[in-house]
Amino acid sequence: MKYIKRNAEEVIKKAEKMFKAILVTGARQVGKTTMLKNLKPDIQYVTLDDMLLNQSAQEEPEMFLKSNQPPIIIDEVQYAPDLLRYIKIVVDNSNEKAMFYLTGSQQFHLMKNISESLAGRIGIINLLGLSLREIKENNFNMPFTPREEYLEERKKYKMSIPYEEIWDIIHKGAMPALYQEESDAEMFFSMYVNTYIERDVRNLTQVGDTLQFLKFMTALASRIGQLLNLNSVANEVGISLPTAQRWLSILISSNIVYLLEPYYNNIMKRAVKTPKIYFLDTGLAAYLTKWKNKEVLEAGNMAGNFFENFVIVEILKSYYNAGELRPPLYFYRDKEKREIDLVIEQNGTLYPIEIKKSAKPTKNMIENFSVLDKVSKVGEGAIICMYDRILDLDEKNKAIPYSYL
Repeated sequence: MKYIKRNAEEVIKKAEKMFKAILVTGARQVGKTTMLKNLKPDIQYVTLDDMLLNQSAQEEPEMFLKSNQPPIIIDEVQYAPDLLRYIKIVVDNSNEKAMFYLTGSQQFHLMKNISESLAGRIGIINLLGLSLREIKENNFNMPFTPREEYLEERKKYKMSIPYEEIWDIIHKGAMPALYQEESDAEMFFSMYVNTYIERDVRNLTQVGDTLQFLKFMTALASRIGQLLNLNSVANEVGISLPTAQRWLSILISSNIVYLLEPYYNNIMKRAVKTPKIYFLDTGLAAYLTKWKNKEVLEAGNMAGNFFENFVIVEILKSYYNAGELRPPLYFYRDKEKREIDLVIEQNGTLYPIEIKKSAKPTKNMIENFSVLDKVSKVGEGAIICMYDRILDLDEKNKAIPYSYL
């Protein structure tokens, strides 16, 4: 099986020089273990998916660590959360770096245990599915901004991605297994959803009705790119609002969905404070909402939402893969319904971005950018779209092709 090089490898190499333990967190099947095994082929690997090893790690953690000494990769460490306290003892008694390489697919609970036991001793990398850069084997690894410096550097690593191919990628999603030979996205996601619900969801909470949880996932997938209205979702699925809130936290913690927070401050009295919802894999969202192939998705009434979701997540990946755990990404919307799809905040400057499934970008698409002038310094802005080259819209704003992500 061909290994696709991950941009996050460089972050791990830096973390090895700084931390005694390294955690790679991310959803199932995004390639956490494969990346670590590729980077560290000569060190021992154990997985807590193995029932006997799991039992040992939970019931006799000291003996487990004596039998499995560092340097070591421990996969799915969330299945034995108490092990982290014993790892702390081991690392505190050593001056070695990079002793433990851990993976986990349940971010929220892992983070809680890590903040209590391994704070300051562990480097954390959040890995999503393959980025467009990784799919095209492009080594460019700067976080996206619409600034001139970024675009000049990006031009040195240009990618050619035809219109038909981008819709194939959006429909298929970003799971590494789907970029090997003879892959079938529908079969993959059918098994993926089943494993996710039966293993991860059941471990996190008492979900009595797994079919209802699947309906909940599907209801959210049908709302990508929209303001989150959990009341509406709960009513559609037939569950209480507290249940919907609990289930949403599961999907967030296991890196299935992402909430993009709104940008507002004390001056912006009329800005909305409700997040927008996106799926971290467009292929999973397409599977749940039953878009059977790229042609019907591209021509369908959710095409704009899927393209927006894809762009947001690609930009998110560019920050995660450069080692930023809290990317400075927001959107803007106010009570007059003026909206900006994405706002990147860096060093006190806001960079506004519109995302359009259009090959004909126009200046009126960026008219809402001016609302930010009253609240902060505003830098270069952009429309990310289907046009095939960079186009100046005015002295400050550009149309940027998706291939520049």
